[in-house]
Amino acid sequence: MLEISGLVSGYGRISILHGIDLRVEKGELVALVGVNGAGKTTLMKTIAGLIRPTAGRIAFEGSEIAGEGAERAVAAGIALVPEGRLVFPRMTVWENLMLGGVHPRARPYREATLERIFDLFPRLAERRDQKAATMSGGEQQMLVIGRGLMAQPKLLILDEPSLGLSPLLVQETYGALRKLNADGLTILLAEQNVKLSLAVSNRGYVIENGKIVLAGASSDLAHDPATRKAYLGRL
Repeated sequence: MLEISGLVSGYGRISILHGIDLRVEKGELVALVGVNGAGKTTLMKTIAGLIRPTAGRIAFEGSEIAGEGAERAVAAGIALVPEGRLVFPRMTVWENLMLGGVHPRARPYREATLERIFDLFPRLAERRDQKAATMSGGEQQMLVIGRGLMAQPKLLILDEPSLGLSPLLVQETYGALRKLNADGLTILLAEQNVKLSLAVSNRGYVIENGKIVLAGASSDLAHDPATRKAYLGRL
């Protein structure tokens, strides 16, 4: 579904990614793990069309999308849930969600998708008329995931969804991601929470200083002694 090869990207004259190769097959949940500053967010933004790469290819369902912008990525079926729970604070839960479904490819399904989101995150249903700014961090994370789902994505990209959440809310969020993937949604997950992301994913990539240094089945990455010591720490 997603094929990235030789990708070079960054900000201005500063390159952050140095020849990234990565693939995500339809129906997979793939983890991209690495420490803060390794290049995860830059890669997510480049895939989503927010950053124009300087070299390399990004093919989605066989079509080249590198450098074609966020609108092209959304139209193709890619939705990014960014780091930092970027809600529209003065809007209600319902209004935030409706904004996620404004693209023409998503509009016909908004009501059905909304019901699916409320089933996945019942607290959003309870707070549908509440202003986003008054919600807890965990509830805001549910909201931004829901807003991403409103776009009817074929590929959902999540950047650090567990950041700043309590352990209980992390488990709840990841439970929702497992369910979405089990229902057939393809997911690319960027995380510093290595243990949890490898536990829920099919395959994993380890990124370090803008380069992929390890790749393989998540279970192999999580249990191989050499990789645990070098990149994953004591899990």
